[in-house]
This record gives sequence, structure tokens and C-alpha cells, in this order.
Amino acid sequence: MLMFRELPCVYLHRAPVDFRKSINGLAVIVEQQLSLPATDGSVFVFCNKGRDKLKILYWDDTGFALWHKRLEQDKFKWPIKSIDECLSLSEQQFHWLLSGFDVLGHQPVKGLSYS
Repeated sequence: MLMFRELPCVYLHRAPVDFRKSINGLAVIVEQQLSLPATDGSVFVFCNKGRDKLKILYWDDTGFALWHKRLEQDKFKWPIKSIDECLSLSEQQFHWLLSGFDVLGHQPVKGLSYS
């Protein structure tokens, strides 16, 4: 899935977030906890406590966009042992994450086929 023509900075918020939060709540986390500007075009990735869902927040010059991804039978390999509250990801790591790979260990999740 390609969301961007040119991928800006990608930041992964390490701690799980309450997924009842939407755009405004996540933007507050970005600006107050991470001390980063939410409207500079960067991409911010959040995970829920169960590690089966992602929310991706970004600003595209016309407003915020929020993407949501859910894994049906597996969990995202989330870097919970890092001491940093926020990790910067490369474009390749971001695409690996969206494809279900472990960003740091490169292990894929099992694919599903419905019939």
C-alpha cells in the first residue's frame, strides 16, 4: 500500500496507546509527550496494548489523516524493550511494519487466506 509519493520522517511511538483516541488525542501525544510538531508532514505510528492494531497519523497540508490497520491472527512485533519513547523508522522499516514484519528482527507474520 502506497500512501505517500515521498515518505517524510516516520516516528514509532513505543508505548501502547488507548485506541479510543482519534486524531486530536494522538496529535496531543505527538506534541506534548514526544515534543514534535504534528503538522510538519511526519508520520506517527501508534500501537494498542494488544499489539494487533496500528494507527498512523499524518498531516498532508489540507488536514490530518488517520489510518488504521488490524492483524487478524497475529501481533505486531513491537519494540517494547527500547528505552526511547519514540523511534525513528526508515521508509523500508515502515513498509515492513505495515506488511506485518518485525521491524527490528525482520520476521513476517503468517499470511491468511479466506474462502
